[in-house]
Amino acid sequence: MRLAGKTALITGSARGIGLEFARAYIAEGAKVALADINADAVAKAAEALGPQAIGVVLDVTQQVSIDAGFAEAIARLGGLDILVNNAALFSAAPIAEISRADYERLFAVNVSGTLFCMQAAARHMIAAGKGGKIINMASQAGRRGEGLVAIYCATKAAVISLTQSAGLGLIAHNINVNAIAPGVVDGEHWDGVDAFFAKYENKQPGQKKREVGAAVPYGRMGTAADLTGMAVFLATPEADYIVAQCFGVDGGNWMA
Repeated sequence: MRLAGKTALITGSARGIGLEFARAYIAEGAKVALADINADAVAKAAEALGPQAIGVVLDVTQQVSIDAGFAEAIARLGGLDILVNNAALFSAAPIAEISRADYERLFAVNVSGTLFCMQAAARHMIAAGKGGKIINMASQAGRRGEGLVAIYCATKAAVISLTQSAGLGLIAHNINVNAIAPGVVDGEHWDGVDAFFAKYENKQPGQKKREVGAAVPYGRMGTAADLTGMAVFLATPEADYIVAQCFGVDGGNWMA
């Protein structure tokens, strides 16, 4: 019960990693606002998690939606101690084929969404005067380039940079900002990722997924559950002296 009495908002949490984090936080005693653009999915997910969870409709690309979503979550939870910026999109294409629309779409969610959700949480935490924890979801892709994944890599590099700057700027208010950089994480989103590589690398469906899993030193792709230990730890007082850091949780896939 390391998060007993704490309240958290997790973006992009109707499924996948965000939903797994919500389960872990609730198991540790927190009340959690699941925030997602998909109204039906987030309502069902919150109901399935029980009375410690609420569902909030939130589009991280729209400031009006961020303001309304945070206000609703804070009112219903009675405050906000923890934010997890998990909402993100993936895309892949050769440099010569990248579209401006795809670029703007990924940066709107992965970078602007992270920044302005951080801002919304920080404003509340500063006003409340109790400090807080902000955890951004980066990626090993943010530490290196990939020929077919330029936009996504750039967005996650920006998330790492935002974490560093916000971490240094907000620790004066006892708000810790840190990030988690997963490696290759299995889940339904990998159907789409695999399809990109099947198209551009002339691979059979499922081939890329098998290859990246075999390349992980640990011996397999990660799962959402593999990330929950770090997500819980960074939200606890045990992490109070950790500021502006990005932690790889990737089975040894990338040495930072």
